[in-house]
Amino acid sequence: MDLSFVTVILGSIVGLVLALTGAGGGMLSIPLLVYGLHLSVQQAAPVGLMAVGFAAALGSISGLRKGIVRYRAAILMGIAGMLAAPIGVFSAQHIPNQPLLLLFACILLLISFRSFRSKKISRNEEDVACSLNTENHRLHWTMRCARAIAGTGFISGYLSGLVGVGGGFIIIPSLVRHSHLDIRSIQATSLAVITLVSISGVSSAALHGSLLWSVALPFTIGSTLGLLGGMQISRRLNQATIQLLFAWLVLLVAVSMLFKGSGLMS
Repeated sequence: MDLSFVTVILGSIVGLVLALTGAGGGMLSIPLLVYGLHLSVQQAAPVGLMAVGFAAALGSISGLRKGIVRYRAAILMGIAGMLAAPIGVFSAQHIPNQPLLLLFACILLLISFRSFRSKKISRNEEDVACSLNTENHRLHWTMRCARAIAGTGFISGYLSGLVGVGGGFIIIPSLVRHSHLDIRSIQATSLAVITLVSISGVSSAALHGSLLWSVALPFTIGSTLGLLGGMQISRRLNQATIQLLFAWLVLLVAVSMLFKGSGLMS
């Protein structure tokens, strides 16, 4: 079977999952590329980041049109993330593949356990660093708020550059805990940040010569097709059931990656 066709199919799976769950595309892109195309994590991470970044760009454009993207927060997080992503890419090129596999597996386990433990992220009012102005509903910017926003962007960017994930699963819980923004605004802002971070990470990987364009382009095309198709059917499905199935899928993939990273699976 033609390799490009297989790559498009794998990419479409990522896009479909992204459309059905609102996240998860980046989490599954690495395992699909590692197992399906036998890439290393260093090779798979920028490919997955490019595909998810393109899909996030489509979502953020929609959010901008609706006026729900908090663009100041997105810009600050994006700048911090864009500075951190090349550091993550550089780190990935100097870390052996197996430790990266183990790190990625641990991240998946954290995401899976969080999904099983609670459907809603809790908020402690003492943790809220960014309050909303009661008159115009804009963020009230303080030094504490700026540190929380910038720190979130930096961590997200570094993990995105290192293992190709770290966008939504870092940004969304952080904004929920540190602000009073509604979830639609948080999700749209997260997509905008992921777009900016992806540009930085993919560009850095391309400059380092670690981006496989022959894989990245068809994988991105496939993810876009899967995203558009999944958006047409996502409203007809039970979201609670989808999230539960996704949590189990992430757990199974995490266990598999642990075995592979520990050398127990070839």
